[in-house]
Amino acid sequence: VQLQASGGGLVQTGSSLRLSCAASGFAVDTYAMGWYRQAPGKQREVVATITSGGSPDYSYSVKGRFTISRDNAKNTVYLQMNSLKPEDTAVYYCNAGRYKGTYYFPGYWGQGTQVTVSS
Repeated sequence: VQLQASGGGLVQTGSSLRLSCAASGFAVDTYAMGWYRQAPGKQREVVATITSGGSPDYSYSVKGRFTISRDNAKNTVYLQMNSLKPEDTAVYYCNAGRYKGTYYFPGYWGQGTQVTVSS
């Protein structure tokens, strides 16, 4: 199982970015998938998840601005980030995990991609 995240960069407040997570070794529609982020000095936090059935969920801080999606043919998961704020600055990680009830349990991790939002 491998997850390759890309698409990060340095942008200004209010800009958009799309992160990609290319998976290999498994099909992304057979796992729940998630995006996490970790800012300097803070714990890693979940940003968005999508069930194997395609239902998304978002943290309160990004709801309405970020969209998680999946392209099964490309075996890739995306995170579209709009209206970016300086507090979105973090290293973003993708994850392949499982839902048990309403809780997402992270499993395999990819390497991170840095997102920096300047004010």
